[in-house]
Formats: sequence, C-alpha cells, structure tokens
Amino acid sequence: MFRKKAGEYLVDLLIDWGVDHIYGMPGDSINSLIEPIRKAKDKIKFIQVRHEEAGALAAAAYAKLTGKLGVCTAIAGPGAIHLLNGLYDAKLDHAPVLAITGQVESDLIGIDYFQEVNLDRLFDDVAVYNQRIMSAEQLPAVVNQAIRTAYAKKGVAVLTIPDDIPRYEVEREVRTTTSFYCKQEIRPDKSDLLQAKEILLKAKRPVILAGKGTKHAKENLIHLAEKMAAPIILSLPAKGVIPDEHPLCLGGLGLIGTRPAYEAMQNADTLILAGTSFPFTGFLPREAKTIQIDTDSTQIGKRMPVDIGLAGDADYTLGWLIDQVPYQTDRSHLETHQKMMKDWWDHLAKQEEADEVPIKPQRVLKALQQVADDDAILSVDVGNVTVWVARHFRMIRQQFLTSAWLATLGCGLPGAIASKIAHPDKQVFAICGDGGFGMTMNDFVTAVKYELPIVVVVLNNHKIAMIKFEQEVMGNVEFGTDLTNPNFARYAEICGGIGYRVETPDQLLPAFELAVKQKKPCIIDVVVDADEAPMPAKITFAQAAGYAKHMVKELFAQGKTDVPPLV
Repeated sequence: MFRKKAGEYLVDLLIDWGVDHIYGMPGDSINSLIEPIRKAKDKIKFIQVRHEEAGALAAAAYAKLTGKLGVCTAIAGPGAIHLLNGLYDAKLDHAPVLAITGQVESDLIGIDYFQEVNLDRLFDDVAVYNQRIMSAEQLPAVVNQAIRTAYAKKGVAVLTIPDDIPRYEVEREVRTTTSFYCKQEIRPDKSDLLQAKEILLKAKRPVILAGKGTKHAKENLIHLAEKMAAPIILSLPAKGVIPDEHPLCLGGLGLIGTRPAYEAMQNADTLILAGTSFPFTGFLPREAKTIQIDTDSTQIGKRMPVDIGLAGDADYTLGWLIDQVPYQTDRSHLETHQKMMKDWWDHLAKQEEADEVPIKPQRVLKALQQVADDDAILSVDVGNVTVWVARHFRMIRQQFLTSAWLATLGCGLPGAIASKIAHPDKQVFAICGDGGFGMTMNDFVTAVKYELPIVVVVLNNHKIAMIKFEQEVMGNVEFGTDLTNPNFARYAEICGGIGYRVETPDQLLPAFELAVKQKKPCIIDVVVDADEAPMPAKITFAQAAGYAKHMVKELFAQGKTDVPPLV
C-alpha cells in the first residue's frame, strides 16, 4: 500500500491553500522538501533567489500586494538567519507569510551539530505561529494551523522541519483538519458609533487621515469626505488609495508629505484616523477631537489619546457614518486647502522641469510618470527615493509597494520580482536609490533567469543621501555616506538584461520609453544630484539651525576660517 511521505503532504497542503510559488534556495537541510516541490512543479513553482533575504522580502511583498500567503524557504543555520529581515518586514506591515526552514536531523538536535541553530528561539519574536515539526504524522495538522494563523493574525508563521521528517512515510491515520481560513466581519459597538456621530455633527474643520486599512473602502472614504467637506490625507502605505490629484486629496503627511496636509492638520478641529496607526504624532493636531477606526482594537489609542474608538471594518464604519452626518454647506475649510494643493502641485511641477546636470531626482519622476500605465505597480525602496516618489509621482490607479514600518533598504528589487510574478501582464517598476539597490542587486539575475521584464530605476548619486541629510540637519559634517558604485547599466547587460545610462535630462524620457518596450529586465541608471536635499514640507527652526551649523562646520573643515560667528 502506497503511503505519502511527509514532504509530499506538505506540498499538497500548500497547493490546497492556493500557493503557486515559493521563494528560496536549495540546500542540505531542505533537500528532502525540494524533491516533492520538483515533482509538483506544474502546480507550484520554485523561484530560486540568490540570497534568502531577497526571498523573504519577495514573499512579504507578494503578500502585501495580493493579500495572499507569501511563502519562502531556507536551510538551517545561515539560510534561516538570512530570512529574518524580510520576515520582520512582513511582521511590521501585517502581511501573511509562511517561512519553511530546515533543521538538522531529529537525533542531532541539541548536540551543537554542523549548522544547528536554535530556530525556535530565533523566530520567537517575529512569528505569530512558530512550531518545530516533531513527527511525520504531526505535520499536516500543523501546516494547516500555521497558514490559518498567518492569515487570521496577518503575520508570519514559521515551520521548522528537521531534515529527516519529510522523508518519513505517514504510517498511520493522520489528524484531518481543514485547509481554509474563515474571514470575519468586525463591526464597532453601537454606543461607540453614536458617540462618534455626536462629534462629527459638531465638526467645523474635519480632516481624515486614511491608512492602508481603507484600501477596500475607497468609495465610502470619498463619500464621507465629500459629505463632510473633509480633506483626505494619506499615510505612506495608503498612497494610491485615492488618486493623488483627486479634489479631496492633500497627499501625505510628515517629512515626506505636503505643505497643505501639514496646514490642514494644524487647523483641524476634528480628526478621523481610518485604518492607520500613524506613528509620527508630532504632525497630528493636539486639540482636535479624534475618532480612530481600526479592526484591531489594540491599535486604538496606541499612539495618542483619542476621544472615540471604533473597533471595526473601515468600509462598514465609514458607510454607517455617511448615513448619520448631514451635507456640510460651509466648504471654506476644504476649499482653502484645495487652493493650497493646486499651488503645491504647481510648485512641484517647476522642480520637475529642472534642466541642471547632475539631474534633479524630481525630473526622473516626471519621466516615469510619462511612461507608467495607469495600473502599473511601483515597488519603491527606502531612502531619499521614497520622498521623491511619495511627493512627485501622481498615483491614478497604480499600486504602491514599500517597506513601510521596518523601512529596510533593499526592498525595491525583491518587491518588483514578486509583483511581476503576481501580475505578469502589468508594468512593474522598482524605484531604488543606489544604496538600497546595492543591497539586493545580486537578485537582478533572478529576474533575468525567470524572464521577468521589470524596469529598475536607480537614482545614482554615490551617496547614502538620506543619512547625509540627517547628519547635516543635526549640524554635523557628513561622514561614512559615500558609495563606490559600478555602472549599473553595464551591470544589467553583464547579467543578461538591458541597461541604460542616463547622465543628462534629455536622455531621460528616451531611456524610459525604450525600457518599457523591452521583454527583458532593464536597469535605468540615472546619475542624480547628491546635494538635492529632501526637505520636509514644513521646516522647523531646529532643522534650519542644524543645517546652518553643518554649513559652518563644513567651511571650517575646508580651511575657510573667515566665517562670521553663528548667532
């Protein structure tokens, strides 16, 4: 009588859950899992990455983009350790991810064997479910529980599997469990809704700060804002929830935000936090009545005091509020900030026309805007590049992907790989700084290997430019921020892709127009101005004073002592 091996059970269960690809690298302690994956290659594809961190970042990006389970795998010891950064990215951005790690064989655990690491302890903080498989018969039920928990808690599940267990036949009747997750609809308490209604009825200058928890609630978000004459400000992960140039949208908030958003917040008498746990509370109004909407009640009041918490789904909650509030006839608060927003766009448009050499980063975003389809996917790395994209790219229906809470350098390329696998018919751009791209650039060959025609845009200024700016704002002379880069366009060609080197503004648009027509992965290597500081929309006195101190220190470092004292 034929009995399945535990490794075959695992692969079958993944397929039952709808998993169609896994990111990873083969190795000794997972080879017994790789074989059943190979046999099922028509149903589940193994995407071989060049570094496990990229695999975990890709799995996290896939989960954030699609809402489906992202899966990655690695060997014990070094491979599993490499997964951690991508798994923490998934944890902090609440993305369902399953990590399957190998381990030394069962009878070798605990004797400091080759590549043995205490993975149970290693993953304890990052995981919502963390289990070592103890037997072949245990495996099926634990796999189902791991995936169900990842979905239910929107986090990371880790399965550690000693290398001998996948080879064992499941010799007796296994515990049968279900391979699906039941979603639940969460609604606020009626008394809380009525109290929120009373606050909104008195609101004169309301503002809505919307997070990624409103992505499924666009229509109700717009409807409530229109009815209340409330401008909408978006957190970074929510960029694109409504179009950037929508009449109700004031863009982002904070150091990457807009001046109109800052002013609206300062003038607000009522704030609705919808689907966001916005951390930068210094940009939020101190005296406004505050209502927070979140499906996770532990997030309500976590960052700042709120007057009313509505623990429930944003779409349902916003819809309920729409029926309770009258149409606001006084539109002056909204119209004032709409006028400011028009002036803000005009201000940014002038920056985007700059013809200087080195190229201004803002000019690069204008070229991207001209070639990007309305449904393109933008996988944006961390650093100054995040600022330029957040401010200057006008989202229409595009999807925006980044490492929001961990803000890890190197997320752009793995995110683009995952995006193209998820949506092969859409344009996919990775927009990276040279620092971020340099961290995961070895996986450009992964895009080449699997014939994923992504376009990687590298803003190349030979600097870790955001850290340079931060050091200067502190009043310090920059240190340790210089980078020695290769010619990224030539690197693309060496890897088997296509490269374009752009050094003057007139070369920008032609390079973008050629890149989006190619059937191979491309890199557009743009030499940009390292001294173009990502100044916040609102500059504080401390920032200005710090920058002035930096300039004085810089002059002294250059031997120029005829400088007047700083007062």
